[in-house]
Amino acid sequence: MLHALTSVRHCQRCNTFTEAEICERCASSRRDHRLLCIVETPVDMNMMEQTLAYQGLYYVLMGRISPLDGQGPRELGLDRLMGRALDGVVEEVILATNFTNEGEATAHYLTSMLKSRGVIVTRIARGVPVGGELEYVDSGTLWQALRERKMLPGG
Repeated sequence: MLHALTSVRHCQRCNTFTEAEICERCASSRRDHRLLCIVETPVDMNMMEQTLAYQGLYYVLMGRISPLDGQGPRELGLDRLMGRALDGVVEEVILATNFTNEGEATAHYLTSMLKSRGVIVTRIARGVPVGGELEYVDSGTLWQALRERKMLPGG
């Protein structure tokens, strides 16, 4: 425990926990440095990694905008995020905040902040889970899935 308290810090580039100044992901030449995925927590980042579908880099907010909890944009240190997103290498920022009220507020705030500076901003999709049956899906999720439907290839 003492070792962790003295050696674990935040990565200077992505803000996740690491023992080095720059974490392994940020230092990797195999990752796509043009893509920056913003997540709320290191756990969210690990879930994204488990999909094996994303090979870009991350920025971990270590929270979300939540006025009731005293978490505003200032507490999230968004100036560091802006420096990262505007580094001249990042071409697209992917918002992967949670689909809670706080996560949505955070995504909205970040979208406004980044788009006003000419950054391409996208949001991960949401909808019916793989293997899900419509009769068990809540109406909000089903509404969102219909709203964000897409054309199928080949027809």
